[in-house]
Amino acid sequence: MRITYTGRKVELAPAQLRKIQAQFAKLGKLLDGKDEREAHVILSIERHLHRTEINVNYHNHPLVGIAEDADLFNSIHAAIQKLEKQAIKVRAKWRDTKRTPRKRAEESEAETVAGAGGEGEEEKKVFRINHHQHRKPMTLDEALLEMEQGRDYLVYRDAGTDRLAVLVRRRDGHFDLVEA
Repeated sequence: MRITYTGRKVELAPAQLRKIQAQFAKLGKLLDGKDEREAHVILSIERHLHRTEINVNYHNHPLVGIAEDADLFNSIHAAIQKLEKQAIKVRAKWRDTKRTPRKRAEESEAETVAGAGGEGEEEKKVFRINHHQHRKPMTLDEALLEMEQGRDYLVYRDAGTDRLAVLVRRRDGHFDLVEA
């Protein structure tokens, strides 16, 4: 991370610059990815109050950390902490909005159903999901093997009759078969 300093009534010694660069190391790890970022630090003093302003441009978002304190290094540290919080927030937003897979329209279609009570109720949405669209019919033995994976019920298309069937696990461990 490249750091440029502007001091208004404030001069920093080389030892103080090294200490500040050490504090910027964590922020640099957060912000620097493939390209190096540039931070502009403005230090000023007014009436025994040190003011630090740090500006960084990150993914077209200006991150600004401003802090004031009686001690110069406390002021710088507080501004860096504010920048870290902003960087984490922007990075999380960028990751969450850009990296989510898009859902296909075939998998879920939403239909609105009017409430039965009248005007005061809000509309409910029903999502139709067809998981069995591309599945082959199965026999009763295959359905029992599928039920061993811990399911309580299984809806499948019977291979012999080509009709829907529901296999339900009873509380005593046996199964009920409901054929349509």
